[in-house]
Amino acid sequence: MTAGDTLRLATVGVSANKLRSGLTVLGMAIGVAAVILLVAVGNGSKRQVQAGIDALGTNVLIVRSLPGAFGPGAARFGGAAVTLTQDDVHALADRFDAPDVGSVAPVVTDGGATLVAGSVDYSPSQMVGTTPAYATARNYQVGSGRMITASDVSHHTRVAVLGPTVVANLFGTQDPVGQSLRIGGTSFQVVGVTKPKGSNGVQDQDDVVIAPLTAVQDVLSGYGGLDQIVVQGVSAQRLDAAQAEVTAVLSERHHVTDPTNPGFQVINQGSVRQASDQSTRVFTTLLASVAAISLLVAGIGVMNIMLVSVTERTREIGIRKAVGARGSDILVQFLGEAVFVSAVGGVVGVVAGLVLSGITVAGVAPVVVPSSVALALGAALLCGLFFGTYPAARAARLRPIEALRFE
Repeated sequence: MTAGDTLRLATVGVSANKLRSGLTVLGMAIGVAAVILLVAVGNGSKRQVQAGIDALGTNVLIVRSLPGAFGPGAARFGGAAVTLTQDDVHALADRFDAPDVGSVAPVVTDGGATLVAGSVDYSPSQMVGTTPAYATARNYQVGSGRMITASDVSHHTRVAVLGPTVVANLFGTQDPVGQSLRIGGTSFQVVGVTKPKGSNGVQDQDDVVIAPLTAVQDVLSGYGGLDQIVVQGVSAQRLDAAQAEVTAVLSERHHVTDPTNPGFQVINQGSVRQASDQSTRVFTTLLASVAAISLLVAGIGVMNIMLVSVTERTREIGIRKAVGARGSDILVQFLGEAVFVSAVGGVVGVVAGLVLSGITVAGVAPVVVPSSVALALGAALLCGLFFGTYPAARAARLRPIEALRFE
């Protein structure tokens, strides 16, 4: 029996009971679509988390004076907190002691600063006093105007770069570049606006004001210790080495005797990403496993429908055998029907899965994994082949005399 004959017989057999065949196709389509969609949701979630982490900066280490703190990529630290200073910044920027450190940015923050522009006032979630290296490390790009410069820092220039959220709350649709606003009662000139970065899942990264470190110290924070030091490694591959160098330099400078209680915390952004990648992989695997169960159920449905079909068509099988059909011909006929139903369901499921993947699910934009499409379609065909084998073999084993006597 040729492939064309097999396909023709499969089409005739399936179309003989359209409702039953349609429900079987629907079950297989749901299973295939579930695999594609849930894997896409897991992949989209992974990319969304990665984008949020990358938006915080690339190859970044964050040094904080936080006793008893916790953080991914850092051990638990206790004891007395150290005071981070500009001398620490200079020491970390020394390429002899820290060859894997690319740049160092001191940071002071004021979460309670109020900005006033005309009759409008607004308190941003982040008021950052720093140096130009901070913008590069934390991946802030200028949308209009300019970023703060080293000259601004050295001359205590009272200028500010605003995030889009701050601009929307203070100036609405007006261009703020060149305009003045008051921070802590002191006039600052707006010299730039950052490009939108969105939320990192914890805070709005566009709700920020970046100003020269010295100007913020003059007006708001005073000249005490730094709130944090942002360190950028020379590359992602050498970030762990940079972390070890930062820890060693600060431990020596602050005379740390107990490495388990240094009084400061070094958060490795690379370790945060690795931890998030691992958790999202587990999440995606669980989703794919749930979808695979629906494929298994669809396969059992194929076996059930084929067993019913064999029972209903016992006399047909007997007549075919009586006129010369071999057992292998009967086997191929029914196996072809099972695979045909599964293939149609698989194709419908692929189309449905791709369409549904264009819909945002629980705030996550699914991203289709091409391999999951091929895997789901292949699994559908294998289900038809595997679950159709027993009913087909049962039909092939029927003896012509017994089949002809069947009522």
